[in-house]
This record gives sequence, structure tokens and C-alpha cells, in this order.
Amino acid sequence: MSKWFSRFAMHAAEWTGRFGAFILAFGIIVAWAISGPIFGFSETWQLVINTGTTIVTFLMVFVIQNSQNRDSAAIHVKLDEIIRSIEAASNRMIDAEESDDEELATLKAQYKAMRESELTTGPAPR
Repeated sequence: MSKWFSRFAMHAAEWTGRFGAFILAFGIIVAWAISGPIFGFSETWQLVINTGTTIVTFLMVFVIQNSQNRDSAAIHVKLDEIIRSIEAASNRMIDAEESDDEELATLKAQYKAMRESELTTGPAPR
């Protein structure tokens, strides 16, 4: 089931990000607006668009989140491979995304201090 959703989310995110999907959504809104006088701008007429957009938005949150999670995981794996393959790089950076906020703040402070040191003294020899 997870693989199915992942494939579905990937295709849905790809399709909904295209110009055609925007035109379709825009067309639906225009058709709804044009139908306003036919339905007398009733509460039911307004409820149709409100309900439709709420449902689509709710479902798209999960599709987009899945897509972002997959992209983020792929980027982390690629960065981990780069770190691992560069001899001078610190392997302690591999899986840094798994660190808690305090550990990340410490790492950030260390790298900020290294950068400031390099600005004043030049890059450290490797």
C-alpha cells in the first residue's frame, strides 16, 4: 500500500504542478462563477466551491508532503555520499539531519566559528 501511495503521490505532484492542471482548476472556478446567476448565488452554490476546494487542499497536503519527504531523503543520501567520498570532509556530518535541535545548533556554531576564523586568517590548510 505504501508503494502504491508513493507512486500515486509522485504522479499526482508531477501532474498538478503542470500548466494544464492550473488551467483546469482555473476553468472550474470560472465555470462555477458563471453558474452563480443560474443558481441565484445561493448558499448551496457557494458551499459547492468551498467544499471542493477544502477537500482538494486537504488531500494535496499529503501528496505534497510525501513528495517533499521523498525529495529530502534523496538529497540527504546524495549529500551523505558526497561527504563520504571526500577525504577531507568530516564523516560526522553524515546523517546530521537525524540530530536534535541542540546538536544542530552546536554544529552550526562550530561551522560559523570556522568560517569567521577563515575570514580573518584565511582558509585552514588541509
